[in-house]
Amino acid sequence: MIERDGIRIRRATADDVDFMLEVVTHEDVQPFLGARAAFDRERLREEVDRQQREPEAFGRFVIEVEAEGEWLRAGTLGFERTSEHNRIAHLGRLAVHPQFRGRRLADDAARMFQRHLICELGFHRLELTIYGFNERALAHAERAGWKREGVKRKAYWRNGQWADGVLFGLVSEDLEDA
Repeated sequence: MIERDGIRIRRATADDVDFMLEVVTHEDVQPFLGARAAFDRERLREEVDRQQREPEAFGRFVIEVEAEGEWLRAGTLGFERTSEHNRIAHLGRLAVHPQFRGRRLADDAARMFQRHLICELGFHRLELTIYGFNERALAHAERAGWKREGVKRKAYWRNGQWADGVLFGLVSEDLEDA
């Protein structure tokens, strides 16, 4: 568990699957997530189970905020190792429930998660891809310290049209500068 300033991030459990499903299928969230994401209870449960078997290589997490002495689930995020040899992880599934937006919760949670993956799990490089039409997520990535590395032009079929994928990276040395 990672905790700081009224925010905590913890690994998702079977008890979180319904909440995760609510977030990823919300009409204000779903269009911005990767088309191959888990959007049903069974696949989300499989992902929660997978992280139990492969905690160093895969994870689904819940973001919680403290309110009046209680922890409330506010969002989700995750990672998957893409190169063991090069210690690279791909991040995704960052989704804050619309009722918790406007607090920069995603920015704080992202920075906490970056440090956890690099400092605790030993990754050297983190990667992220955001649809070019997702202006809110693009602004978030830059606020959270990600470095824009390029664009995969018209690489993804999403919402009935081709969309660019904006590539971001973050290496362990970037945290030293923050």
